[in-house]
Amino acid sequence: MPLTFAADTDDALPLHVIEEGGRDAWLEDAPDRVKAWVSASAFTGGIGQALLVPGETGAPEAALAGYGTAAQRARLRFPLAAALPGLGTQTYRIASGLPADAVERETLGWLFSGYGFSRYRDQTPKGPSLVAPEGIDAERLEVLGAAETLIRDLVNTPASDMGPEALERAAREQADLFGASIEVTTGAALLEKNFPMIHAVGRAAAQEPRLIDMSWGSEGPRLTLVGKGVCFDTGGLNLKPGSSMGLMKKDMGGSANVLGLAHAIMALGLKLRLRVLIPAVENSVSADSFRPQDILTSRKGLTVEINNTDAEGRLVLADALALADEAKPDLILSMATLTGAARVAVGPDLAPFYATEDRIAEAITAASGPAADPVWRMPYHEPYEAMIEPGIADLDNAPSGGFAGSITAALFLRRFVTETPAYAHFDIFSWQQTSVPGRSKGGFGQGPRAILGALPDLLGL
Repeated sequence: MPLTFAADTDDALPLHVIEEGGRDAWLEDAPDRVKAWVSASAFTGGIGQALLVPGETGAPEAALAGYGTAAQRARLRFPLAAALPGLGTQTYRIASGLPADAVERETLGWLFSGYGFSRYRDQTPKGPSLVAPEGIDAERLEVLGAAETLIRDLVNTPASDMGPEALERAAREQADLFGASIEVTTGAALLEKNFPMIHAVGRAAAQEPRLIDMSWGSEGPRLTLVGKGVCFDTGGLNLKPGSSMGLMKKDMGGSANVLGLAHAIMALGLKLRLRVLIPAVENSVSADSFRPQDILTSRKGLTVEINNTDAEGRLVLADALALADEAKPDLILSMATLTGAARVAVGPDLAPFYATEDRIAEAITAASGPAADPVWRMPYHEPYEAMIEPGIADLDNAPSGGFAGSITAALFLRRFVTETPAYAHFDIFSWQQTSVPGRSKGGFGQGPRAILGALPDLLGL
């Protein structure tokens, strides 16, 4: 079901958004029958509260939605969405009470609440619809809804139906939708075209590894997005325990978020030249698996000692980043569900990122608040460079000791971007562990809206 606004009709009910403690003030100008009804209810304006107000015929003529206190709202990304389950299936128009600086964020949360992953069973929420409030860019918010749906659907789909072949199809669908060009290098051709680490990681799987290369736009600054497309990660010969393998269908979350961001860029018609690179593989176990202590030579010529086959994401990203860097675009952004260390550092809700320039970090951070897409800058801590240098090869894919795992992974990737000064890397989770207002349990977008909001500053759009 598309995440879109309802048509503006006379049947839309007025919705009044009321903060905790603001009920009595709102009732001062209400008709006596409304005062009696609301006063007799338990409605106080608390977060998640909703109340339908009947008209003279008994049918609802309006509704109230609790908005809580500022402290309560700070704990939720989309506070208004908490009231939606109590509003039935009617269509509403925001009539009063929603602060102007919160309208766009809260209406986006309302749209996101309409998502349900229904590929295998209809899970579309049967909730209320919203008429687009005046003054917002409704078309842009619907584009963000479509991008979010794409991301969630890709991440939620199990590896049985979302292997490298299906990920390629998803990219081709986006290319077809917007008239982008696409080239895919598959299997042995990866070796012929010098993508040896993508091939090494994916060669053990039934579906051949591949590099997806999509381009769109003919004018403006050049932006290259690189997304990790490990469609399932067993850990390779360093096999994960079952408890760690349970969510590995989402190990292609970087590619999903990159495709969602690309969808938004193309749908909005931004004046830039976009390139999307996705190394799509499965990290499987067979007689052809790459091994601990192997030394791989990357596209860039750097040699990499394999000390853990479960640190495969940085290997496939390295070859793709080297290709991106060769073209010297104005900005490279990589996204990956890369390290558990990032989750330990900032938890599942924040998107940690690294940036080679302060202006990149400042623009992304500034855009993250209005986009309801929280981020946190992490440091490229230079003294840790020695931790990724094993001695026998140029680089170590899994430094021993366990410290600073997200930072050392980011430092590893930075070694493959030497010709492009402007580079940022996101080490995301892209998974909601339990349902909360605006975000159902499962995959979700993490970082794309903050990046999208920052692009005008970063690229002079």
